[in-house]
Amino acid sequence: MSSYARSPASPARPVGDAGDFNSDIRLSVEQVSYAYSANPTQAPLFTLEATSFQARPGEIVAIVGPNACGKSTLLKLIAGALQPLSGRVLLNGFVTHALPHRTRRQRIAMVQQESPLLFPSRAWEFVLQGRHPYGRTLRFESAEDILVARNALAQVGAEHLTDRLMDQISGGEKQRVILARALAQQPLLLLLDEPTLHLDIGAQVDLLETLRRLASANRYTVVVVTHELNLAGQYADQVALFQKGKCLRVGPPASVFQRELLEQVFQTQLTVELGSSGRPRVHMQSAK
Repeated sequence: MSSYARSPASPARPVGDAGDFNSDIRLSVEQVSYAYSANPTQAPLFTLEATSFQARPGEIVAIVGPNACGKSTLLKLIAGALQPLSGRVLLNGFVTHALPHRTRRQRIAMVQQESPLLFPSRAWEFVLQGRHPYGRTLRFESAEDILVARNALAQVGAEHLTDRLMDQISGGEKQRVILARALAQQPLLLLLDEPTLHLDIGAQVDLLETLRRLASANRYTVVVVTHELNLAGQYADQVALFQKGKCLRVGPPASVFQRELLEQVFQTQLTVELGSSGRPRVHMQSAK
């Protein structure tokens, strides 16, 4: 297995790879499928059809599509929380669902739609929860743990929130601290499920700008589930478009965001424009 060198200020870096895995690829989703059934004797209630894509260090992949199309299921498969019905998910050449639980949590950080506060805590204490995969507890945090937590807050521009109570900060600020907790795990792969769901447009843009900067500077591989087509078009390197459990297309935003395809998926009339940067903008046509 690969050995990993860690430092308080930066994510883990692999120094070796398994088998014939392409070291330029960090994440490989290979013909992955899944099915939900009420019981084994009944037909599946939902099926995620075979899906494939790859992502490199520093890349952002956006998974987009209507509700109940399989986006969150795919994210759980990538995280190793679910075992695929067929195919496999590889992180640096290792099957994610087969990794030991502690190892998986060190290499993969998940930011859920909701992060409930179980007890009152200050921002730096909340971020320290990201150190749990390393065998520490909040009661016995080390100097290294505290340094990692403070560096994580700095990476997301939330140093000024260090001593603020989590239930007394804004939604955008809270989302930054939640992201910092994920960074404190020092992961290779960062997964986010609808991170902009309850944020205003300014906070949404701010969060995606932060993800873009972190991916580029620290070479995180980021996979984000989102309904925000224009944010995906602006900040993602690749987009995977889903409809009813099927991945219709994967590629750069401009190649995926084609008007006819998006209208088919979202069942509404749209226009798609390319900006000077080559990034697409999607608009809903106004009723005549």
